Amino acid sequence: MEVTVASPAGTARDGIPGRTPRRRRSLTLGALVACLVLAAGLSIAFGARTLPPAAVLDALVSPDGSEADLIVRSLRAPRTLIGILAGLALGAGGALMQGHTRNPIADPGLLGVNQGAAFAIVLAIVVFGVRDLYGFVWFGFAGALLAAVVVFLLGSVGGRGSTPVTLALAGAAISALLYGLISAIVLGNREGMELFRFWHVGSIAGRDFAVAGQIAPFVVLGLVLALVNTPGLNTLSLGEDVATSLGQDLRRTRVLGVLAITLLVGAAVAACGPIAFLGLIVPHIARAVTGPDYRWLVPSAALLGAILLLCADVVGRLVSGDRLEVGIVLAVLGAPVFIHLVRRRGLVRL
Repeated sequence: MEVTVASPAGTARDGIPGRTPRRRRSLTLGALVACLVLAAGLSIAFGARTLPPAAVLDALVSPDGSEADLIVRSLRAPRTLIGILAGLALGAGGALMQGHTRNPIADPGLLGVNQGAAFAIVLAIVVFGVRDLYGFVWFGFAGALLAAVVVFLLGSVGGRGSTPVTLALAGAAISALLYGLISAIVLGNREGMELFRFWHVGSIAGRDFAVAGQIAPFVVLGLVLALVNTPGLNTLSLGEDVATSLGQDLRRTRVLGVLAITLLVGAAVAACGPIAFLGLIVPHIARAVTGPDYRWLVPSAALLGAILLLCADVVGRLVSGDRLEVGIVLAVLGAPVFIHLVRRRGLVRL
């Protein structure tokens, strides 16, 4: 006689989406939103220059042109907004990337987005003489988009559509090619190397509201497409054969996912440079909190990405007096976590 044991309420069994109660997940999202608001407040309140809380509040509510107003409204506020946009984009992009490749250590730059943006910015500096950040953003985004399209087309060669393996191989090949071209160009141009180094370190400092306005539409559109893509990802997590038998259009799901990843990661990388480890680590934290259902995993990863990015930026400001960029802080903090993820046997596959 076969005996069926019911799983405890509130747990996820066999990795099947939907076992965690909706109420708990809703509360988790609410808590993450509250944490993001707190992180944004810390980002505005703390920095290399110590300001009294009353001065920070006055600068936000009733500015009078003082030095505190300049620091808060012209430096910290746009920096915080850029951090929120970039964190949302990289967190959601990382969750989508790992879901589509079914690779637990996949990074949002796996599609060649990072190197595509870097190559376009190098061309902008050396060939077209662009020297300001506003021009970098548009060139970087165009390069990221073009690289992702090329990777997707190469991964689809053969008539059977793209697969996680072909996308990863094509992305690695294009990234290696572009890295070599970038090195060849910047090594022969001293000024280009200095400007490229400033962008490549990964930073949200020195950006203003105009840069945030440039990338915000792409981030918002990318987040919408990511949420639309989540039901298809849930089906894909059961396996491509099962997804096809359930009537899932794999090509449409892949195209939608690649477009969302490109918009999100391309916009973030173009404005802030390649920020390492964030899109790799955040989806695993979100998965541990919300379970494997991508309808909840993607928004949770987006919020966690923004929270961690702002907190890392605050740590860099307090520790080094604003001389330690957020990309360096996340690399230092993320490397041990990455090693831990590689060593965990439970993350061999998604």
